[in-house]
Order: sequence, then C-alpha cells, then structure tokens
Amino acid sequence: MDHTPSAAAADSARAHPAPIETDAVIVGAGPVGLFQVFELGLLEIKAHIIDSLAYPGGQCIELYPDKPIYDIPAVPVCTGKELTDNLLKQIEPFGATFHYGQEVSVVRKRDDGRFDVETSKGTRFIARTIFIAGGVGSFQPRTLKVDGIDRFDGTQLQYRVRNPAQFAGKNIVIVGGGDSALDWALNFAQEGPNRAESVILMHRRDGFRAAPASVAKMKALCDAYEMQFMVGQVSGFEERDGRLEQIKVTGGDGVTRTVPLDMLLVFFGLSPKLGPIAEWGLDLERKQIVVDTEKFQTSVPGIFAVGDINTYPGKKKLILSGFHEAALAAFGASPIIFPEKRVLLQYTTTSPKLHKVLGVESPVFD
Repeated sequence: MDHTPSAAAADSARAHPAPIETDAVIVGAGPVGLFQVFELGLLEIKAHIIDSLAYPGGQCIELYPDKPIYDIPAVPVCTGKELTDNLLKQIEPFGATFHYGQEVSVVRKRDDGRFDVETSKGTRFIARTIFIAGGVGSFQPRTLKVDGIDRFDGTQLQYRVRNPAQFAGKNIVIVGGGDSALDWALNFAQEGPNRAESVILMHRRDGFRAAPASVAKMKALCDAYEMQFMVGQVSGFEERDGRLEQIKVTGGDGVTRTVPLDMLLVFFGLSPKLGPIAEWGLDLERKQIVVDTEKFQTSVPGIFAVGDINTYPGKKKLILSGFHEAALAAFGASPIIFPEKRVLLQYTTTSPKLHKVLGVESPVFD
C-alpha cells in the first residue's frame, strides 16, 4: 500500500500546520511579559510569547522608548528601550519563542484540562497554562476624524514613526500636544540626518501635556524660525493626482486656512483595547481582569494575569509590581504543569540547579 501523502493532503498540512504544544503561552511581550519568561524559566517551564506589536517592549517601546524610568529596583535610571533590551538579554537562556504581529483570537478549554489557543494569523497552540501580560490591552492609535483622509493612512498620514529617515527633507505637519508630538517635532526641526525641510507643530490650544523643557525648546526654535507652531485643528484636506497636497486648518478664530505638506504626523495618543480577551469568559472589573493575590490566577484555573491588565485590592500599576506578580504566577502554575513535582524555592545566588538552568558557573565560596 502506498503511504505517500497526496499533494492535496500536503497542501492541507502546510495550510493548517499542527498546533504547537507548550507548557505556557504568554500574551504580551512588554516588560512584565518578558520577566514572566524568566520566572517560568527558573522553574524549567518553556514559553511561547504572542504580541500584537511587531517587536517586544509593549508600552515602554510604544509610549516612551527614550524617556527615563527611575523606579526599577537597583537601576537608578534607564530608558524603556534599555529596560526591554536588558530583559531580552536576561531571558536568553530560556529560549522562548516569539510570535509578533498577532492577537490571540480564540481560547477554549479542552477536555484534558489544557487550552486550545489560536491567533489572528492562524497560529495554533495547545497550552497547559496561559499568562495574560497584555498591559491594558493592545494599543491602537487614536485617529484623525476627517472624512476620507484615512486613504492616506500608512503613506502620507502616519500615527507612529517607524522609519525617521523617510521624513528627511520633507515638509511635515505634526498634530498633537503631548510628548510624542513635541519630541518628533524637535527631532525633525533640528540639525541631524533626519532633518525635515520644514516642520509645523499644530495643537488645538496653546497649552501642552509634554515636558516643560521640550515646550521651551520648541518655542526657542520657533523664535529662531527653525519651525512653526499653529493653534488649530485639521478640518479638511485637498489632494491632487491621488496625493495629499494640503490640509485645511480651522484656527481658534474660526478662520480656515490651507497648509501645504508632504507628510502628516498625528499624535493623539494610543487607545487601549482589551480586544478578544473580553470574550474569554474571565471575571472582569472595569475592563481589567480580576485575579487572586496568591497566584494571580483569574476566574478560570490555569489562566493567570499579571501587570497592568489585572486588578485586585490595593493594585498599583507599576512595572515592579508586575515583576512580583510574575514570580508568584510562575509558582502558581508549576503544580499544573508538573503535578507530581514538589516545587522548592531556590535562590539564583546559591542554587547549582538554577546556575545550570541559567547557563552560568556556580561560584565557589571559601
């Protein structure tokens, strides 16, 4: 009998690859999700990480990659990018697998107690445990509400700067009054490889939510005619040959003016969306996941929630709190993954077993 798979069967296998069987799926690759990898790794639990962004770091990278963070224990100051880079280095020994640019769309409890997990890209898992470390959900930019302008989204209209070089030598209008708007206006207005031909910063009022030093620097550049500031709101646009040619700006005086441009950058902030997590049957309180404070387990056994997405009495939305929650969640999950194994608290300072797991040499003490 010929056991060679048919072409149709082979195509089907490629189109529907077998689910990945794993001890843990972590939803969210922000700082707390990354540290969850570390805490699980110390207990010899392998993890796969899923994140809606195309890179790790979560809020730290999306909202303040270059802003200083002062409350990470034993680290007097670091940026969001530095914190992310250090966490990635810390978890290297554990070989976690990352799945970027996808959201978890389906979670189902199986008869054997494990979970079927499927993402928006069709990646499938069979997981013993799930750790939700999604911050406050997936971040979506608040968009400009002008009819028809969304056709330029991703080309001349952008809500995030992914490649600063593409703005060099261009006439740019930046809309917003927060740190992101000010930081990028300063970046493109000053000498450097990405300097724009012209920069106009526009905000609906003459007041800002940004750092005072940035506001002062922006005003100094305006006084030196290196950039411009306008009070107003985008109320329309004009195009030619399929390109955005100018925007209509209505000022506080009610007068509408036209402003020519090559690129329009809008920073209205990011809106957190709980997304499909809201449909998983977990107990929620004001769009946050209710957990216990012993294991940080949700109302569904085997699903844990750590970081800003969870809530409990006394909850504080701090990165260091999320790190603590990740440690206890890992210990809470261990009996599910290793039901026959007694879990002992060991210290990375002295435990030869942990040194082996971490790939480091055990120190010799006199």
